[in-house]
Amino acid sequence: MPATDYQGSPPSSLSHFGRSILSFRREQVHSMEGSTLEVELDCFQQHVTDRFLDISSVVQDDLLSLKWVGKLLDCFLICQEEFKAILHTHKGQVLKPPLDRMVSEYFERSVKALDVCNAIRDGIEQIRLWQKLLEIVLCALGNQRSIISEGQFRRAKKALIDLSISMLDDNKDSSNANIAHRNRSFGRNNAGRDRDQNHHHNNYHHRSLGHFRSLSWSVSRTWSAARQLQAIGNNICPPRANDLVATNGLAMPIYIMNSILLFVMWALVAAIPCQDRGLHAHFTIPRSFTWAIPLLSLHERITEESKKRDRKNTCGLLREIQQIEKCARVMSELVDSVQFPITEEKEGEVRERVHEVSQVCDALKDGLDPLERQVREVFHRIVRSRTEGLDSLGRPSNAE
Repeated sequence: MPATDYQGSPPSSLSHFGRSILSFRREQVHSMEGSTLEVELDCFQQHVTDRFLDISSVVQDDLLSLKWVGKLLDCFLICQEEFKAILHTHKGQVLKPPLDRMVSEYFERSVKALDVCNAIRDGIEQIRLWQKLLEIVLCALGNQRSIISEGQFRRAKKALIDLSISMLDDNKDSSNANIAHRNRSFGRNNAGRDRDQNHHHNNYHHRSLGHFRSLSWSVSRTWSAARQLQAIGNNICPPRANDLVATNGLAMPIYIMNSILLFVMWALVAAIPCQDRGLHAHFTIPRSFTWAIPLLSLHERITEESKKRDRKNTCGLLREIQQIEKCARVMSELVDSVQFPITEEKEGEVRERVHEVSQVCDALKDGLDPLERQVREVFHRIVRSRTEGLDSLGRPSNAE
């Protein structure tokens, strides 16, 4: 939304905007600057409200999908850039107490979010492993030109068993390396074909992420997503009246960005597999803030989704993970029920289910790479913003 677009403002904001303009005309230069800041801060809050209203309008079936998570990260990046612009415009005030402390605390919280990004990247790699196992099923049973043989069913069944074990182990926080090592055998007899199928993807993947991976993506085995979210959320409180007066209102966008940072990291942990997932982060945002209403609504909807019987023990609430689990369950039951020689009716049922597997694979193929690029961008944007911010405050930035 353009910075000058006030079309979505409620009546109270418009009257407030009108008072600011009258004040702007009456006062001298220093008051003129104060009114301009007031309008700028109102505008920022309205933009945050509009963006979260947009992503909260999603229907339940699309909530926590790859596409929706991507929109959430876009929202964060846009808010972050607008916030950074406000700090830059009012750098003189940012350098003075108490704003310098508030800004520094935000940067320290954002650094804690880097580990979440690292863990989410590992989770995306885990989903790619599941995608590869589904593609083995697709390759084994998707040949339309001939009757499906018993050997093809055996290969598909092995991949489905590996998939079930992998997803179960991920629930128990098993090491990704152990899972990958165990599953190396599923391509032994078709290593050449598997290499050919994945050659182009792997080359692209290496080119686009080689530099990023040099930043030490993976978190330690003792790392906990739940504890990290708690650390990010510690002491996030609405600014007090005297803080707002002392900072000319600039304490408010800092509070807004602290809240957005916590929510976005919490939503990523909810959606994507990672170590010691925990969704107990406490959001104490007053509903009197217009931007808080859609954010709290999303928090409630995601929490309710996590409480559903079929979602309680899942390794991630991402919609595509649910589709992988469903495909694996349905295909396993179907493969187990097949007897040879296979009947035409049963083979038709298999091909119908294989088509569903194909749709899930296509969704993963289209969505995982863009999501990983967005997580990468969030990571780099946080690093860059903190480095620039600490430079502005005249403090060392050698933490990275």
